[in-house]
Amino acid sequence: MGMSRIATALVLALISIGCASSGAGAQGDAGAPPPNDANSQWSGQPYTESVPGTTVGLEMVPIPGGTVEVETPRGTQRVEIAPFYMSRVEVPWDVFDVWVFALDEGTQVATGKGEEAVSRPSRPYVLPGRNWGHDGMPALAMTPHAATVFANWLSEKTGHTYRLPTQAEWIYACRANQEEPADLEAVAWYFQNANDRTHPGGSKEANAFGLADMLGNVGEWAIGADGEPILMGGSYDDTADQVRCDAGKKQTPAWNATDPQLPKSEWWLADAPFVGLRLVREP
Repeated sequence: MGMSRIATALVLALISIGCASSGAGAQGDAGAPPPNDANSQWSGQPYTESVPGTTVGLEMVPIPGGTVEVETPRGTQRVEIAPFYMSRVEVPWDVFDVWVFALDEGTQVATGKGEEAVSRPSRPYVLPGRNWGHDGMPALAMTPHAATVFANWLSEKTGHTYRLPTQAEWIYACRANQEEPADLEAVAWYFQNANDRTHPGGSKEANAFGLADMLGNVGEWAIGADGEPILMGGSYDDTADQVRCDAGKKQTPAWNATDPQLPKSEWWLADAPFVGLRLVREP
Protein backbone atom coordinates (compact mmCIF):
# COMPACT_ATOMS: atom_id res chain seq x y z
CA MET A 1 0.00 0.00 0.00
CA GLY A 2 2.93 2.33 0.81
CA MET A 3 4.47 1.81 -2.63
CA SER A 4 1.08 2.40 -4.28
CA ARG A 5 0.69 5.78 -2.56
CA ILE A 6 4.21 6.78 -3.63
CA ALA A 7 3.51 5.82 -7.29
CA THR A 8 0.28 7.78 -7.30
CA ALA A 9 2.05 10.85 -5.88
CA LEU A 10 4.72 10.64 -8.59
CA VAL A 11 2.10 10.44 -11.36
CA LEU A 12 0.23 13.47 -10.00
CA ALA A 13 3.47 15.42 -9.77
CA LEU A 14 4.35 14.66 -13.38
CA ILE A 15 0.87 15.73 -14.55
CA SER A 16 1.19 18.97 -12.60
CA ILE A 17 4.55 19.73 -14.19
CA GLY A 18 3.17 19.01 -17.68
CA CYS A 19 0.20 21.33 -17.16
CA ALA A 20 2.45 24.13 -15.95
CA SER A 21 4.69 23.79 -19.00
CA SER A 22 1.67 23.78 -21.30
CA GLY A 23 0.29 26.91 -19.66
CA ALA A 24 3.60 28.74 -20.08
CA GLY A 25 3.63 27.86 -23.78
CA ALA A 26 0.06 29.11 -24.28
CA GLN A 27 0.93 32.43 -22.67
CA GLY A 28 3.94 32.76 -24.96
CA ASP A 29 1.79 32.13 -28.04
CA ALA A 30 -0.75 34.73 -26.90
CA GLY A 31 1.97 37.37 -26.98
CA ALA A 32 3.07 36.52 -30.53
CA PRO A 33 2.26 38.97 -33.37
CA PRO A 34 -0.85 38.23 -35.45
CA PRO A 35 -0.38 36.30 -38.70
CA ASN A 36 0.05 38.20 -41.95
CA ASP A 37 -3.34 37.46 -43.40
CA ALA A 38 -6.49 39.32 -44.39
CA ASN A 39 -8.01 38.91 -40.93
CA SER A 40 -5.28 40.68 -38.97
CA GLN A 41 -5.67 44.34 -38.02
CA TRP A 42 -2.84 45.45 -40.33
CA SER A 43 -0.72 42.72 -41.88
CA GLY A 44 1.20 45.01 -44.21
CA GLN A 45 1.08 42.25 -46.83
CA PRO A 46 -0.88 41.94 -50.10
CA TYR A 47 -3.72 39.44 -50.03
CA THR A 48 -6.62 38.28 -52.16
CA GLU A 49 -10.13 38.79 -50.77
CA SER A 50 -12.06 35.74 -51.93
CA VAL A 51 -15.78 36.25 -52.46
CA PRO A 52 -17.57 33.53 -50.45
CA GLY A 53 -19.57 31.13 -52.60
CA THR A 54 -17.50 31.85 -55.73
CA THR A 55 -14.09 31.17 -57.24
CA VAL A 56 -13.22 34.85 -57.78
CA GLY A 57 -11.44 37.35 -55.59
CA LEU A 58 -10.08 40.88 -55.38
CA GLU A 59 -6.32 41.45 -55.02
CA MET A 60 -5.59 43.95 -52.26
CA VAL A 61 -2.39 45.95 -51.69
CA PRO A 62 -1.33 47.67 -48.42
CA ILE A 63 -0.94 51.44 -48.63
CA PRO A 64 1.16 53.00 -45.82
CA GLY A 65 0.00 56.15 -44.09
CA GLY A 66 1.29 59.59 -44.96
CA THR A 67 0.15 63.08 -45.98
CA VAL A 68 -1.11 64.61 -49.20
CA GLU A 69 -2.12 68.08 -50.39
CA VAL A 70 -5.62 68.28 -51.87
CA GLU A 71 -7.64 71.12 -53.36
CA THR A 72 -10.82 71.59 -51.31
CA PRO A 73 -13.64 74.16 -51.36
CA ARG A 74 -11.61 75.98 -48.68
CA GLY A 75 -8.39 75.95 -50.68
CA THR A 76 -5.34 73.68 -50.60
CA GLN A 77 -5.25 71.51 -47.50
CA ARG A 78 -2.72 69.01 -46.21
CA VAL A 79 -4.53 65.81 -45.30
CA GLU A 80 -3.27 63.04 -43.00
CA ILE A 81 -3.79 59.58 -44.52
CA ALA A 82 -4.10 56.52 -42.28
CA PRO A 83 -2.93 53.13 -43.60
CA PHE A 84 -5.44 51.23 -45.73
CA TYR A 85 -5.69 48.51 -48.35
CA MET A 86 -6.57 49.25 -51.99
CA SER A 87 -7.49 46.91 -54.83
CA ARG A 88 -4.45 46.34 -57.04
CA VAL A 89 -6.42 46.94 -60.24
CA GLU A 90 -9.78 48.45 -61.06
CA VAL A 91 -12.61 46.13 -59.97
CA PRO A 92 -12.97 43.62 -62.85
CA TRP A 93 -16.18 42.24 -64.32
CA ASP A 94 -15.27 38.84 -62.84
CA VAL A 95 -16.04 40.19 -59.35
CA PHE A 96 -18.65 42.81 -60.23
CA ASP A 97 -20.77 40.22 -62.07
CA VAL A 98 -21.14 38.20 -58.88
CA TRP A 99 -22.99 41.09 -57.27
CA VAL A 100 -24.95 42.15 -60.36
CA PHE A 101 -26.32 38.69 -61.14
CA ALA A 102 -26.36 37.21 -57.60
CA LEU A 103 -23.94 34.46 -58.62
CA ASP A 104 -23.01 34.07 -54.96
CA GLU A 105 -26.57 32.90 -54.31
CA GLY A 106 -26.52 30.25 -57.04
CA THR A 107 -29.15 32.05 -59.13
CA GLN A 108 -29.02 34.87 -61.63
CA VAL A 109 -30.94 38.06 -60.98
CA ALA A 110 -31.26 39.88 -64.26
CA THR A 111 -34.51 41.82 -63.84
CA GLY A 112 -33.89 43.82 -60.69
CA LYS A 113 -37.46 43.12 -59.53
CA GLY A 114 -38.62 42.03 -56.09
CA GLU A 115 -36.55 42.10 -52.92
CA GLU A 116 -33.23 41.87 -54.79
CA ALA A 117 -34.00 45.18 -56.53
CA VAL A 118 -33.09 46.93 -53.29
CA SER A 119 -29.50 45.69 -53.35
CA ARG A 120 -28.81 44.57 -56.94
CA PRO A 121 -29.23 46.39 -60.25
CA SER A 122 -31.35 45.43 -63.21
CA ARG A 123 -29.56 44.26 -66.35
CA PRO A 124 -28.63 47.32 -68.43
CA TYR A 125 -30.52 47.72 -71.70
CA VAL A 126 -27.29 48.45 -73.56
CA LEU A 127 -23.97 47.92 -71.78
CA PRO A 128 -21.31 50.34 -73.04
CA GLY A 129 -18.13 48.61 -74.14
CA ARG A 130 -19.87 45.22 -74.43
CA ASN A 131 -17.65 44.30 -77.40
CA TRP A 132 -14.36 44.97 -75.60
CA GLY A 133 -14.18 41.69 -73.72
CA HIS A 134 -15.10 40.63 -70.22
CA ASP A 135 -12.75 38.39 -68.20
CA GLY A 136 -10.03 40.49 -66.60
CA MET A 137 -11.50 43.69 -68.02
CA PRO A 138 -12.50 46.56 -65.71
CA ALA A 139 -16.20 46.77 -64.86
CA LEU A 140 -17.60 50.00 -66.20
CA ALA A 141 -20.52 52.41 -66.53
CA MET A 142 -21.81 52.03 -62.97
CA THR A 143 -23.28 55.01 -61.11
CA PRO A 144 -21.79 56.19 -57.80
CA HIS A 145 -24.84 54.64 -56.14
CA ALA A 146 -24.11 51.26 -57.73
CA ALA A 147 -20.44 51.49 -56.74
CA THR A 148 -21.37 52.24 -53.12
CA VAL A 149 -23.94 49.43 -52.87
CA PHE A 150 -21.41 47.02 -54.39
CA ALA A 151 -18.87 47.99 -51.72
CA ASN A 152 -21.50 47.48 -49.01
CA TRP A 153 -22.34 44.04 -50.43
CA LEU A 154 -18.67 42.98 -50.44
CA SER A 155 -18.37 44.16 -46.84
CA GLU A 156 -21.34 42.04 -45.81
CA LYS A 157 -20.02 39.00 -47.69
CA THR A 158 -16.51 39.15 -46.22
CA GLY A 159 -16.92 40.79 -42.82
CA HIS A 160 -14.36 43.47 -43.77
CA THR A 161 -15.11 47.14 -44.34
CA TYR A 162 -14.89 48.02 -48.03
CA ARG A 163 -15.81 51.41 -49.47
CA LEU A 164 -14.97 53.97 -52.11
CA PRO A 165 -11.76 55.89 -51.39
CA THR A 166 -11.83 59.52 -50.42
CA GLN A 167 -10.40 61.91 -52.99
CA ALA A 168 -7.40 62.49 -50.70
CA GLU A 169 -6.77 58.74 -50.31
CA TRP A 170 -7.08 58.25 -54.05
CA ILE A 171 -4.60 61.02 -54.92
CA TYR A 172 -2.17 59.82 -52.25
CA ALA A 173 -2.32 56.22 -53.54
CA CYS A 174 -1.91 57.41 -57.13
CA ARG A 175 1.15 59.53 -56.43
CA ALA A 176 2.78 56.84 -54.25
CA ASN A 177 5.15 59.42 -52.73
CA GLN A 178 6.42 60.34 -56.18
CA GLU A 179 5.81 63.01 -58.80
CA GLU A 180 3.56 62.41 -61.81
CA PRO A 181 5.09 59.62 -63.94
CA ALA A 182 7.73 60.76 -66.43
CA ASP A 183 6.64 58.07 -68.91
CA LEU A 184 2.82 58.11 -69.05
CA GLU A 185 2.86 55.55 -71.86
CA ALA A 186 4.35 52.96 -69.51
CA VAL A 187 1.65 53.23 -66.83
CA ALA A 188 -1.58 54.35 -68.50
CA TRP A 189 -4.07 53.71 -71.28
CA TYR A 190 -5.26 57.07 -72.63
CA PHE A 191 -6.52 58.64 -75.86
CA GLN A 192 -3.19 58.52 -77.68
CA ASN A 193 -2.50 54.78 -77.09
CA ALA A 194 -5.74 53.03 -76.04
CA ASN A 195 -7.36 52.67 -79.48
CA ASP A 196 -10.63 54.10 -78.09
CA ARG A 197 -11.31 51.26 -75.62
CA THR A 198 -10.44 49.79 -72.23
CA HIS A 199 -7.75 47.14 -71.70
CA PRO A 200 -7.22 44.22 -69.26
CA GLY A 201 -6.40 45.28 -65.71
CA GLY A 202 -2.71 45.25 -64.84
CA SER A 203 -1.42 45.31 -68.41
CA LYS A 204 0.60 48.46 -67.67
CA GLU A 205 3.35 49.02 -65.07
CA ALA A 206 2.31 49.41 -61.43
CA ASN A 207 3.27 52.45 -59.35
CA ALA A 208 5.57 52.42 -56.30
CA PHE A 209 2.72 51.15 -54.08
CA GLY A 210 2.04 48.23 -56.44
CA LEU A 211 -1.18 49.69 -57.88
CA ALA A 212 -1.81 49.33 -61.63
CA ASP A 213 -4.03 51.48 -63.87
CA MET A 214 -4.42 54.31 -61.37
CA LEU A 215 -4.13 56.59 -64.38
CA GLY A 216 -6.21 56.04 -67.50
CA ASN A 217 -8.11 52.91 -68.62
CA VAL A 218 -11.29 53.81 -66.70
CA GLY A 219 -11.76 56.70 -64.31
CA GLU A 220 -12.48 55.65 -60.73
CA TRP A 221 -15.16 56.83 -58.33
CA ALA A 222 -14.03 58.52 -55.14
CA ILE A 223 -15.73 60.72 -52.55
CA GLY A 224 -14.65 64.30 -53.10
CA ALA A 225 -13.60 66.86 -50.51
CA ASP A 226 -17.12 68.30 -50.82
CA GLY A 227 -18.68 64.94 -49.94
CA GLU A 228 -19.93 64.33 -53.48
CA PRO A 229 -18.75 61.59 -55.91
CA ILE A 230 -15.94 62.49 -58.27
CA LEU A 231 -14.32 60.45 -61.05
CA MET A 232 -10.55 60.41 -60.65
CA GLY A 233 -7.48 59.80 -62.81
CA GLY A 234 -8.74 60.19 -66.36
CA SER A 235 -9.56 57.36 -68.75
CA TYR A 236 -8.82 55.81 -72.14
CA ASP A 237 -10.96 58.62 -73.58
CA ASP A 238 -8.84 61.45 -72.17
CA THR A 239 -5.78 63.08 -73.70
CA ALA A 240 -2.43 62.88 -71.93
CA ASP A 241 -2.80 66.29 -70.27
CA GLN A 242 -6.08 65.13 -68.65
CA VAL A 243 -4.62 61.92 -67.19
CA ARG A 244 -3.19 63.00 -63.83
CA CYS A 245 -3.43 62.02 -60.19
CA ASP A 246 -5.32 65.21 -59.35
CA ALA A 247 -7.64 65.05 -62.38
CA GLY A 248 -11.30 64.78 -61.38
CA LYS A 249 -14.67 64.97 -63.14
CA LYS A 250 -18.21 65.39 -61.87
CA GLN A 251 -21.03 63.42 -63.48
CA THR A 252 -23.11 65.31 -66.05
CA PRO A 253 -26.51 64.49 -67.66
CA ALA A 254 -24.63 63.59 -70.87
CA TRP A 255 -23.26 60.48 -69.14
CA ASN A 256 -26.75 58.94 -69.18
CA ALA A 257 -28.43 60.80 -72.04
CA THR A 258 -29.47 57.78 -74.14
CA ASP A 259 -30.81 55.63 -71.28
CA PRO A 260 -34.37 54.79 -72.47
CA GLN A 261 -35.72 54.37 -68.93
CA LEU A 262 -37.83 57.03 -67.26
CA PRO A 263 -36.66 57.86 -64.71
CA LYS A 264 -33.06 57.21 -65.68
CA SER A 265 -31.37 54.16 -64.19
CA GLU A 266 -29.88 54.66 -60.73
CA TRP A 267 -27.44 51.81 -61.44
CA TRP A 268 -25.98 52.28 -64.94
CA LEU A 269 -24.63 55.16 -67.06
CA ALA A 270 -25.51 54.35 -70.66
CA ASP A 271 -23.06 56.88 -72.11
CA ALA A 272 -20.11 56.54 -69.74
CA PRO A 273 -17.96 53.53 -70.68
CA PHE A 274 -15.02 55.50 -69.24
CA VAL A 275 -16.36 55.09 -65.67
CA GLY A 276 -15.05 52.40 -63.29
CA LEU A 277 -14.18 51.89 -59.63
CA ARG A 278 -11.54 50.72 -57.20
CA LEU A 279 -12.19 49.86 -53.55
CA VAL A 280 -10.31 50.44 -50.33
CA ARG A 281 -10.51 48.38 -47.15
CA GLU A 282 -10.11 49.92 -43.75
CA PRO A 283 -7.73 47.92 -41.54
